[in-house]
Amino acid sequence: MYKSLNRNSHPAKTILTKVPEITIFFWITKVLTTGMGEVFSDYLVKNMNPIIAVALCGVGLIGSLLLQFLVRRYVAWIYWLVVVMVSIFGTMAADVVHVVLGIPYIVSTLFFAVTLFIIFAIWYKLEKTFSIHSIYTKRREIFYWCTVLGTFALGTASGDMTASTMHLGYFTSGLLFSFFLVIPAIGFWKFKLNEIFAFWFAYIMTRPVGASFSDWISVPSIRGGLGMGEGLVSLILTIIIVLLVGYLSISRKDSKNETVPNLKVEHL
Repeated sequence: MYKSLNRNSHPAKTILTKVPEITIFFWITKVLTTGMGEVFSDYLVKNMNPIIAVALCGVGLIGSLLLQFLVRRYVAWIYWLVVVMVSIFGTMAADVVHVVLGIPYIVSTLFFAVTLFIIFAIWYKLEKTFSIHSIYTKRREIFYWCTVLGTFALGTASGDMTASTMHLGYFTSGLLFSFFLVIPAIGFWKFKLNEIFAFWFAYIMTRPVGASFSDWISVPSIRGGLGMGEGLVSLILTIIIVLLVGYLSISRKDSKNETVPNLKVEHL
């Protein structure tokens, strides 16, 4: 809902939002990108110099973000390219904290949770909302992508914590986080849970869901997986993601512009 700050009559204009509509296609693509980012990150660091891998993914993330900020409206392939790069780089960031720095998963999980809370707090203090329906200014878009990066790092750390530190294994971790994922959906539809809170809670949960199940499919049986390998799983998920994004680009089922008064507006 939008509220004009001036009651005078003025012609309407279209605000071009920079994010997709939240549909079933959004959640399917989001889970797939989290899984793909997890296994492809593992594939890269195992098959090339980890420092070079991190550097290349960092460059890819910056390049995709520049594309996203340059366009004036939501473009499906650019948006999801950024999400994929955030997924890969976010996985590497969480793994570096644990593997290179030797910080336990429970500590890194708490660190990323606090970091994400701080991002939300600053975003709300400056913008008075962190609704995704209000992403039509550069500053809000910056907050949005900082939040997305934080959710990926937090989801990776928490998923690894339950699978490794708590010894639940990847499949059980996937089931656990799937249970947490449906909580906001039930809360929103049945108990009128705040829409913004429900969205971001579910968004965070998609990361460990996708990552846990993709790890379970890719890792060898000695680690409790199906042993398909990171390379093959990455390829399969990439093909599915490309097909989905291609469909969304053509059908535009996840695109919607907001029409508001031709004045400064405030999201309620």
